[in-house]
Amino acid sequence: MNQWLAGVSWGGALNMALKYGGRRDYRALTYGALRKPSGVAFTRSRGLEVVYDPMINQGTHFSDVLRERMHIRGLVPPSVQPLNVQVQRIVKNLNDIEKPIDKYSFLQQLLDRNVVLFYKVLVEHFSELAPIVYTPTVGQACQFLDLIYRRTKGMWFSVYDIGMMKSMTYNWPEEDVDVIVVTDGGRILGLGDLGSNGMAIPIGKLNLYVAGGGLHPKKTLPVTIDVGTDNETLLNNPMYLGVHRRRLEGEDYMRFVEEWMDAVTTRWPNACIQFEDFGTANAFALLEKYRDRYLCFNDDIQSTGCIALASVLASLRARGLSFGDLLGERIVIAGAGSAGLGVCGQIVQYLVDKGVDSKEAYARFWMLDHHGLIGKGRPVEDLLFSQGSFQRSDLPSGMGLLEVVRAVKPTILIGLSGAKGIFTGDVLREMSKHVERPVILPLSNPSDNSECTAEEVCKHTKGKAIFASGSPFPSVKMSDGKVMHTNQCNNIYSFPGRLYGALTRQGTISGIGSQVPRNERSSFFYVLLQRYGSRSEHVWTKKSHR
Repeated sequence: MNQWLAGVSWGGALNMALKYGGRRDYRALTYGALRKPSGVAFTRSRGLEVVYDPMINQGTHFSDVLRERMHIRGLVPPSVQPLNVQVQRIVKNLNDIEKPIDKYSFLQQLLDRNVVLFYKVLVEHFSELAPIVYTPTVGQACQFLDLIYRRTKGMWFSVYDIGMMKSMTYNWPEEDVDVIVVTDGGRILGLGDLGSNGMAIPIGKLNLYVAGGGLHPKKTLPVTIDVGTDNETLLNNPMYLGVHRRRLEGEDYMRFVEEWMDAVTTRWPNACIQFEDFGTANAFALLEKYRDRYLCFNDDIQSTGCIALASVLASLRARGLSFGDLLGERIVIAGAGSAGLGVCGQIVQYLVDKGVDSKEAYARFWMLDHHGLIGKGRPVEDLLFSQGSFQRSDLPSGMGLLEVVRAVKPTILIGLSGAKGIFTGDVLREMSKHVERPVILPLSNPSDNSECTAEEVCKHTKGKAIFASGSPFPSVKMSDGKVMHTNQCNNIYSFPGRLYGALTRQGTISGIGSQVPRNERSSFFYVLLQRYGSRSEHVWTKKSHR
C-alpha cells in the first residue's frame, strides 16, 4: 500500500489542524501531505473552492465539523461516508462501463475532482487499472485526445512560445517538482506522430509514478513540447489541440528544445527530466546532448533496455540456465529504432560489464529494420546512430524475418517494430523447431501493434514458449488443461526505480527479476502487478552509472 494512503484519517488530521492553526490558515489533508512531519497541508480555501480543489476535496467524507468550519455545509450530500465506501462507488461505476477508453475518461475525470480518491482506487486495483491508465488504453486516448480533453493536467510549450518559455514556467503553481515527463509526440507507442495529442502519455506515466513509485502528485509535471506535426489527419482536423503546422526540424528543433531545457531547469533545478516517445533521431540526439548536462534519461532507450534485459535474464533462469549463459544466446530483434537499439545496447553493456569483449557481445545479435536484416551490403550512410555496431558481415542485407530465423536458429526473438503480426505462424513454428523453449518477446505497444498474440505463440509453439509482451495478454489455457503463462515486459517495472536512483544521484537499475518469489520463477518474470507498488524501492542500486 502506498505510504500516503495507509491509515489516512482526513477528518482527524484536519480537525487537529483547525484546532491549533487558527481560523485564517485552514489546513486540509491532501494526498501527499503525510510526507510532511505535520501530516497536514495548508489551505485558505472555503466554500466551493474546497469542493472544486481536487487536492483538498474529500467527496462525501467531510465531517460535520469540517463542513461547518470550511463553509461547505449544504454544498455536499448530508451523508458522511468513509473513503472505502467512495472507492466502492467508483469501482461499481467502472464495472458498468464496457469500453476501456470510456473507463479511461471516467478515471481522468475522477482525478480532476478528487486526487486522493483517484489514487486510492488505482493503488487498490492496480493490476486491473494500470492497462486503463496506461498502455494499451492510453494509446487510444492519444488518438482521440481532441475529443476527450476536459481539463489541463500539465503544460504545453509550442512554437508560438519561443522566447517566452522561461517566464511561462512560472504559470505552473508548484515551486518544487521532482520529475518532468516530456514528449514531443513524434513517436507515440507504435502509433507514430500524434503531435500535441501525445500529452496523454506523460499524464499516464506520472499516474503510475505516484501509484507505484510513491511520488507526491504535486511534485510531478506532464509536458508536451509542440513543434508541429506531420500527421495529415491531425493537420486537417479543426478540433486538433496542437499547432497546425509541419514539425520543426534540424537546428530549429534543437534550438527550441534548448530553450525549453534552459527554462525548466532554471525554474526546477532539481527535477529529473524523462524524455518519452520522441522520434528515433531526436531521441538519441537529445539524450547524447543533455545526459551529461542535466539530470535526465530517455525512457524508451534506457528503461525499455533495462526491462528487456531483465526479461532475457529471467528467461535464462526459467530454462534452468544461469545469467552467465547469456553469451550463448542467439538474439534476433525486429525493430531498429530507439527502443530496439536501447534494448540491444543494454544487453551488450551487461555482457561487457561481465568481462565479455564488445565485439563478441555484438555478435550475439541479428537486427532487422523495415528493409530487412542489417547485414552485408547495407551502405554505412543508410544506418542511424548505433545501428552500424549491429551490422552483420556473414549474412546479406535485406533478408526477411523468416529467412533470418531459419538461418540463425535463434533462442530469443524480440519485437520492437510496431508492425502488427510480423511474428507469423511460420516464424513461430520455425523458432520452436530448433529450441525446446523459445523465448518470444513481442514488445510493441499498444496491443493492436503487437508482433503476435499470446494465443498465437501458444498455438504455434504448443505452449512451450516463454512469453512476455509490451501490453498485457491473458495467460492461455491449452486443451490438456496446462497453462502458458504470460508476462508483461513493460517499463512500468523500471522507470520508478530509475527515477529513485536519479534523484539520489545513485541510479542504476537492478533487482527487477530478483523480486519474484522463487516458487514462481519458472512462470513469471516479474512481481505480479498486485505487488508492484511495494517493490519499486528495490529496483535500483547505489552504483552510479550512465
